[in-house]
Amino acid sequence: MSVADSNFRLLIPRPIAWAMWFIASIFYCYQYVLRVMPSVMMQDIVQQFNLDIATFGQFSGVYYIGYALMHLPVGIMLDRYGPKKVMPICILITAIGLLPIIFTEFWVYPMIGRILIGMGSSAAILGTFKIIRLAFSEEKFTRMLSFSVTIGLIGAIYGGGPVNYLCSVFGYKVVTGIFACVGVLLSIITYMIVPNILPQKNSILSDIKEVFSNQKVLVICCLAGLMVGPLEGFADVWGSEFLQRVYGFDTTMAASIPSAIFVGMCFGAPILSMIAEKSNNYIATIIGAGGVMIVSFILLLLGKLTISFMGIRFLAVGVIGFIIILLRERKR
Repeated sequence: MSVADSNFRLLIPRPIAWAMWFIASIFYCYQYVLRVMPSVMMQDIVQQFNLDIATFGQFSGVYYIGYALMHLPVGIMLDRYGPKKVMPICILITAIGLLPIIFTEFWVYPMIGRILIGMGSSAAILGTFKIIRLAFSEEKFTRMLSFSVTIGLIGAIYGGGPVNYLCSVFGYKVVTGIFACVGVLLSIITYMIVPNILPQKNSILSDIKEVFSNQKVLVICCLAGLMVGPLEGFADVWGSEFLQRVYGFDTTMAASIPSAIFVGMCFGAPILSMIAEKSNNYIATIIGAGGVMIVSFILLLLGKLTISFMGIRFLAVGVIGFIIILLRERKR
């Protein structure tokens, strides 16, 4: 943490600190709901735009193009300009990304909108990191992050049911419009609550050079990326299809089992945060996490898991997901 961030933390009132943290966590939850919305609205979107399943899969996947590409720029902007200026804009971008589903009949525009949702969503976890570091002491970082992850993943686990109900009552276009309005309101509240900080004076080029010249950071990022890529790709996109084709599960069973990964991340986060704070041995933790993930996916690919044991393995993999998030940020 920079000296400026430390000084900012000393000046901020406690109620404002908690309000900042809560609104950032709500944004994290909001973007998770938007991430799973296509699976809930699949039939409506396919009928509206006359799509095949492969094209719809591309629609779900382009989210990650914007999400991945914007991490470095958003991280640099958060450090330079602060969350007050960056997060409201990113929330607005996610809300704007929903509008093509409502107002257009040309498929290219929803694809662009989905990329915009991914771009804006990248500020959710990064903004949460920044706000926790600004508002709370270093000793409370892991604990507050774990609670944010729990709130966010509630949207991933339980967001589909309410969204599906609302779609059946009001129609998917109305529900999409409601979520767009929620995004605009969330953007305004974020701008009003989060205090301003003085921008850093060093250039963007020097920030980028600092990142890419630090070999330790690059190695950690690559290793964490290799772990989190299969985790999110499987849980968010391909898990259900894989279980149907390889294990022969019906659609309901195949859709429900991968959610155990999110359950593991959601409810394992507070427990792991306490263990991480007590042990303070991050190298051993990440090695153990990688080992469990490797064994779990090897057994899964070999077709050696029963339904009950598969659920237990997915819970364990989900817990590892929080370790990856934690380690990635603790090394900053």
